[in-house]
Amino acid sequence: MSDSNPGPSAVRAPREVLARYHQAMRDKSADDLADLYAPDGLHEFPFASPGFPPRYEGREEVRAGYRAAWGATPVRVEAITDVTVHDTGDPEVVIAEHVVVATLPPAGDTFTVPGLLVMRVRGGHIVRVRDYLDGLAVAGARGA
Repeated sequence: MSDSNPGPSAVRAPREVLARYHQAMRDKSADDLADLYAPDGLHEFPFASPGFPPRYEGREEVRAGYRAAWGATPVRVEAITDVTVHDTGDPEVVIAEHVVVATLPPAGDTFTVPGLLVMRVRGGHIVRVRDYLDGLAVAGARGA
């Protein structure tokens, strides 16, 4: 069941949206992730990395992009560690540092990908994310 349109009592704060974002990553659920976005939400990857588009524009592009990306890899997110959330002077914006710990079947090799998110949440939905991830760590894990 999707909760992409929470009622007034269900509006989520940026830290709660971030927690749900991390859970969607652990679950590799493109639907749960996309449902966190406003219909016109923007997800940007400011650091050009092999295999990553520069941005996803809109909730449905986020859904399709992550569905394709996560569906094309056997990588499993085991944990998201070292999470540090920084509040800003803007109540809509949080900055989150984290490390994604993942495994690559079938050998089960473990690797880590550090990242930083700058997330703007308005009315309980993500309107913009700037996703600074270590694309070289991802490429290295994929043998690229």
